[in-house]
Amino acid sequence: MNQAALVIEAGDPYMTSEIVVEMLKQLRAIDTYDTYDGWSAEKIIDPVILTKERKREIPIVGDPDEITLARVKAYYNSLATLIEKRTQLLAVPVINISHEGFGRAFVLVGKLIVVDKILRDVHRWGFPSLEDMVEKSEQAINKGVALIEQYREVAEA
Repeated sequence: MNQAALVIEAGDPYMTSEIVVEMLKQLRAIDTYDTYDGWSAEKIIDPVILTKERKREIPIVGDPDEITLARVKAYYNSLATLIEKRTQLLAVPVINISHEGFGRAFVLVGKLIVVDKILRDVHRWGFPSLEDMVEKSEQAINKGVALIEQYREVAEA
């Protein structure tokens, strides 16, 4: 992907949001071959954004590649980390995806499931915009934190 193909512009205000900053940390952490070395933050997070045009280029039926699976895992790791920061309780992501791109993602806190997402067509996983990613992530985090507050004894078990 060349620099001209990026959909996230430098200085995008959503680049400083908690979820994007945490996701960048997660993506850099799993980059064992230093592929992202020297890349801008926008270039690293850009493949997660699937505009209508980008989505149109991806076949409807397909198996997810390892890079896409790594991005999905980094996203749910990021959600778990942010839930953990807000509640001071250990949050663990559990992700099960078949080779065909179907599965489920959970974030567990103690014995409480605070995030539960069914995953379909993971080879086409992404968000239409950075704004959408931030909004949906905040909703998931806030719901998770509210569940923990409501069922604290289960979350601490």
